[in-house]
Amino acid sequence: MTARAADRARYDRATAHLDAPLAIVDLDAFDANAADLVRRAAGKPVRVASKSVRCRDLLERVLAMDGFQGIMSFTLAESLWLARSGFDDVLLAYPSADRGGFAELAADPKLAGAVTVMVDDPAHLDLIDAARDGGREVVRVCLELDTSLKLLGGRFRVGARRSPLHSPAQLAELARSVARRPGFRLVGIMAYEGHIAGVGDAVAGRPLRSRAIRLMQAAARRELAERRAEVVRAVREVVPGLEFVNGGGTGSVQHTAAEDSVTEIAAGSGLYVPRLFDNYTSFTGRPAALFAQPVVRRPGVGVVTVLGGGYPASGAAGRDRLPVPYLPEGLEYDPQEGPGEVQTPLLGSPADDLLIGDKVWFRHAKAGELCERFDALHLVEGDEVTATVPTYRGEGQTFL
Repeated sequence: MTARAADRARYDRATAHLDAPLAIVDLDAFDANAADLVRRAAGKPVRVASKSVRCRDLLERVLAMDGFQGIMSFTLAESLWLARSGFDDVLLAYPSADRGGFAELAADPKLAGAVTVMVDDPAHLDLIDAARDGGREVVRVCLELDTSLKLLGGRFRVGARRSPLHSPAQLAELARSVARRPGFRLVGIMAYEGHIAGVGDAVAGRPLRSRAIRLMQAAARRELAERRAEVVRAVREVVPGLEFVNGGGTGSVQHTAAEDSVTEIAAGSGLYVPRLFDNYTSFTGRPAALFAQPVVRRPGVGVVTVLGGGYPASGAAGRDRLPVPYLPEGLEYDPQEGPGEVQTPLLGSPADDLLIGDKVWFRHAKAGELCERFDALHLVEGDEVTATVPTYRGEGQTFL
């Protein structure tokens, strides 16, 4: 029996009393992945990205482990909810235009002390001030550095279009704007190198593309390490008491941790290890989050149909954004239909061994987005479900 077949047998036994559709997290794999992130961070604390987890119980579990410290959130409403729930170090990774949320933040000392908000434009400061509604708490601020690699005088770029702040001078100027402004305190810098951390460099069946990605990423790492160090020096001249410099992502943990200017690493997807994180030379994780769909039809030889399953991930549309049939091994989508909203045909010889009501296990393309489809995660240890915990959705929280 292969390791994957053994996992399927465990998951089937553990969830035999449960009807699909359902989602699980294999805690042995989750904990092993967490330990590997800590190992690769080489002594620097890992700030866990809540976007990639979306379950308070699992956020608490990972933050109780040595090597993890703080949360990186994705909306202001989520940040405030987490802070009210007892999480005392929440860095909002994206700017917000949530005026009501900023009014709450500025009026509550507990929230203002726990949440740090992201800005990359003086207009963000104006919006926060206009939203205060009489609240006088000091708002903790982080600046975001654009990590993209710019070539040919900026005519060619590689990297996500995030912050407009690319140069040390631009960061320093905004730092001065924050420092001069009452009601704000600059405490950190964030730089997410998605073109390095979020792009696999070992694409199956694409050796030339994989080599090109590795060459690009090596050049991008060198350029960013030098520029990030210059940015940190420039900002520290304005704000010597800067508390943190955050960088990285699951795919670049060890590289970013090696930079002296970086004080903490961000990671989250590496806990669940969705399918987009299979194609890396720098690390190998264990799939920890899966979902099961029930077989509801047997249309013919070598074909079964499962209920639902059309859960595409965000990003540019393509096959890599689709979930993959994972267990039993050997199933694939019908190219004429793909994964559907209410039913999904699956082809392959393993279909002939599946009965009505059997489970087919899938992996999502991304990590936390799975939790937008399910209100609970069944936590598996060995061949037992030892707990069932709510996702954000299960707690009635839909932040985006």
